Amino acid sequence: MFNFFRRTSPIDKMYKQHEQLLQEAFSLSKSNRTQSDAKYAAAEELLNQIKKTEAQQ
Repeated sequence: MFNFFRRTSPIDKMYKQHEQLLQEAFSLSKSNRTQSDAKYAAAEELLNQIKKTEAQQ
């Protein structure tokens, strides 16, 4: 309940975006493999960016 008022950090936002990209990649894997691979690559790139950001903090 109190998390509702908490501000989300940029890292939390990136994790949420990463999860969304993975879900889109999974749904696309059933119909269009090349688009799915592109989404998965974008998710991996975002994960690398998250790791770099966490290392700096």
